[in-house]
Amino acid sequence: MSFVTLPSAASWRHGGTRTGFEVAFFSHDDRGPRAEGTTTATEDGKSWVVDYMIQLDDSWLTRSARIVGRSGGSTIVTVIETDGRGHWQVDGVAAPHLQGCLDLDLEASAMTNTFPVHRLRLPANRAVAAPAAYVRAVGLEVGRLEQTYSQQSEEHYDYTAPAFDFACRLVYDQHGLILHYPGIATRIQ
Repeated sequence: MSFVTLPSAASWRHGGTRTGFEVAFFSHDDRGPRAEGTTTATEDGKSWVVDYMIQLDDSWLTRSARIVGRSGGSTIVTVIETDGRGHWQVDGVAAPHLQGCLDLDLEASAMTNTFPVHRLRLPANRAVAAPAAYVRAVGLEVGRLEQTYSQQSEEHYDYTAPAFDFACRLVYDQHGLILHYPGIATRIQ
């Protein structure tokens, strides 16, 4: 599927597992697409704020990210870099547990599910593995998340994350941005 150019900004209301809001701003430079945003939410009685700047290349491969998380009275900054071939560094240290991941997925963000559908050429009705470097909202711990995407129609993609025993149908718009992420977020602008 071919998507139209990203808008300059988009917003989501988070609801279900958490209550909150996310705003992302998009730009494109000689390196590729860039997403900068903030998510604020309360989940399981904990409030948090996550600010992110994610740089991708023109193939929609994650290349770097700077993530700032605030929760419980502390602020944590995590810097992630990757070569676009599946080799990652977290805060300047090699992260072999992320070997082979091509995408970055922030627990705090509905927007980061944009990256795999732009990057992958998904065959209809066939699940494609898209393991991601997964960053937790509280504490910014970076782990590996096995996940799959399967295109069902122009705007509907089935998504699974077995580690969370989670599966849903994601709805995307013409930009390849999430419109509806069941139990997580709904796009409002």
